Amino acid sequence: MSSMPPEWSPHAATWMGFPNAAYRGTGVSTEQVQDAWATIANAIADHEAVKMLCHPTSLRSARKRLSARVDIIECPLNDAWLRDSGPTFVVDDEQLVGIDWRFNGWGDNTEFDWQADNDIAGFVCQHLGCERRPSALTNEGGGLHVGHQGQVLLTRTVQLDPARNPDWTDEAVETEIHSQLGTEQAIWLDRGLYRDYEANGTNGHVDMVACFTPSGPVLLHWQQHEQHPDHQQCTAIHAQLRDAGIDVLPLNAPTTVRDNIDWVDYSYINHYVVNDAVIVPAFNDPNDGLAMDMLREVYPQREVRSFDARVIFAMGGGVHCITQQQPLL
Repeated sequence: MSSMPPEWSPHAATWMGFPNAAYRGTGVSTEQVQDAWATIANAIADHEAVKMLCHPTSLRSARKRLSARVDIIECPLNDAWLRDSGPTFVVDDEQLVGIDWRFNGWGDNTEFDWQADNDIAGFVCQHLGCERRPSALTNEGGGLHVGHQGQVLLTRTVQLDPARNPDWTDEAVETEIHSQLGTEQAIWLDRGLYRDYEANGTNGHVDMVACFTPSGPVLLHWQQHEQHPDHQQCTAIHAQLRDAGIDVLPLNAPTTVRDNIDWVDYSYINHYVVNDAVIVPAFNDPNDGLAMDMLREVYPQREVRSFDARVIFAMGGGVHCITQQQPLL
């Protein structure tokens, strides 16, 4: 039976994609975006192997910015959110398997091309020589999070999105998720963060909102600013998790609540756990240090490292969204 190891289990590598260009209207440049992705990749490469997919037209820029420890792999990708377009890795009978969810550009909720990205999971599996296991479910890696007790976090506005899976029920989604990941209990959140429902958003990826920890409790994005639309949503999710018998550790959001566009979805939940470190998004915010302290308590044996993620968030995601772990067999 296949099972998806939790993120804090040992990794063989991290997979990423190099961005081709900044999105229009984000207020950031292509150079800033490529620098931001490269900074995260180079940091992860201090701790484990990094495999960076790169479009042929961006190879020169990637080689200029990336450490020699990062393995650059030429690939005709559209975009750089490998958590979503890449395979979700599981282990089956001590063999690596890549789950290839259907990808349709987050319910075709993007003005940019995404068709080539539907082939990335197959490309990665072929490169690794591992089994590619296709799924009929339209889904993304950022739309789920697994713990070590057979639980998986999902969001109703993602897996049950009519633009993704119009004919699926929650029972059918759970059956497919459990079959592919080896999980046993689905915990459904009703919605994600406010900003994620705007143009080019994912409509509620859970990896911006909540994640499991090695000791069991769920870390929850905690927006304290009462005027922020996420304030009531976080309170509702906290009550929902508590009612489900799950211990919750609220992780205060940054004090910054707006950027040049709207209410922000700046979130420390969107960190990434590597072999002996935790890569944490930072926002030049007073709460950056508090988030680091809490993550040191959650991961006492790991180095906690922070990097300014405002450029990545301006593009619509975070550190977790641009990375995908390959488990060590």
